[in-house]
Amino acid sequence: MTEDPEDRTFPVKPIGEVRSPYKTKGDAPFQGRMRNETEMEIVLYPQYQEGIGDARDLTHLIVLVWFNQARGEKLRVMTPWSKEKKPLFQTRSPNRPNPIGFEIAEIVSVQDGVIRVKGMDTLDGTPVLDIKPYNPALDCVPEADGTGWMGQ
Repeated sequence: MTEDPEDRTFPVKPIGEVRSPYKTKGDAPFQGRMRNETEMEIVLYPQYQEGIGDARDLTHLIVLVWFNQARGEKLRVMTPWSKEKKPLFQTRSPNRPNPIGFEIAEIVSVQDGVIRVKGMDTLDGTPVLDIKPYNPALDCVPEADGTGWMGQ
């Protein structure tokens, strides 16, 4: 028998936060890559700044964030692309059991622990959980069809 997941603790701590022009949910586009020209900053906390270096050999990052303004959790949700509710785990809704966001950001510049990016739809003040380099050879699956009902 598996243990109750409510009994476990997972030590997750932010490494920084987002400075964004999007202050409320209504300000942000449905997908940041659809409005790629909008720039924002990922501000790393001082103890993590060394971890980004100058990133001169990188063009894009995977940014994991905690959607701290997400509210509630429903297992079927409405999306901007459908007229009927869809199963939560087939959507990109931020309202999840663990409101973790996955963003692919284009690097504009890196200086003094501040990463200027574009392509994100994240709200101002959103905690950043982790940053990883985007590698098209590893992170892109050309034969995948992940559009499912969204491609209809």
